[in-house]
Amino acid sequence: MAGFLGGVINSIAGGGSFITFPALLFVGVSPVSANATNTFASLSGYLSGAFAFREELIAHKKELPLFILTSLVGGIAGAWLLLQTSDSLFREAIPWLLLFATALFIFGEQLNRSLKTLATQHKYASSIGAFFIFLFLLGVCIYGGFFNAGLGIIILSYLALAGYNNINTMNGIKLLVSSCVSVIAVVLFIIEDVIVWYEGSLVLLGTFVGGYFAAHLSRKIPQSYVRACVIFASIGITAYFFYDNYLID
Repeated sequence: MAGFLGGVINSIAGGGSFITFPALLFVGVSPVSANATNTFASLSGYLSGAFAFREELIAHKKELPLFILTSLVGGIAGAWLLLQTSDSLFREAIPWLLLFATALFIFGEQLNRSLKTLATQHKYASSIGAFFIFLFLLGVCIYGGFFNAGLGIIILSYLALAGYNNINTMNGIKLLVSSCVSVIAVVLFIIEDVIVWYEGSLVLLGTFVGGYFAAHLSRKIPQSYVRACVIFASIGITAYFFYDNYLID
């Protein structure tokens, strides 16, 4: 059910990891394995989405090698950092990671508008500006390899800052970067045997069905309603993990 709801939410508004990641924890999967498994379960949606935007991506084919290489390097670095983190330490970090992702989900649109304005005013022609933009992308990819939730929102913020303004192009690059980050991370997770295949496959199946169902549902339910539900759920889930970590002995 969590996979199904996550698939629906991802297709309509984004933020499905706020459902699938906690669900894996609630059924007893250890924190690091739950995060790795959630990345695995989300991968198919990224790949199919990137394929759907292939025409927009082909139009920017000269820029794609940099995106792909940076995504692979950042993704494997973030995944390696996750594997060096103990379950107890990662459990303590979960509320803060969820809080960060929740804030990005709530304020992401305003942030993107501000960054688009900044990108319009400053073209970042200098090599120093381009270098810092690249470091931002690398940091985004490292975050994605370490913790998948909220990744798409941060990538859109980077693209706005880098001067992109076509939403279809931005969505295509977002999904390509998410795919590359997740593919290399999942390869490392498989090698280290941290993916829980039974639970992960159930979530994966659910996201497939939910994504298909959402294609019809999205025409009937306003995105703003779904977004409001995601915000409500993400705040509640984040509050629960803060309560569980800091207010329960």
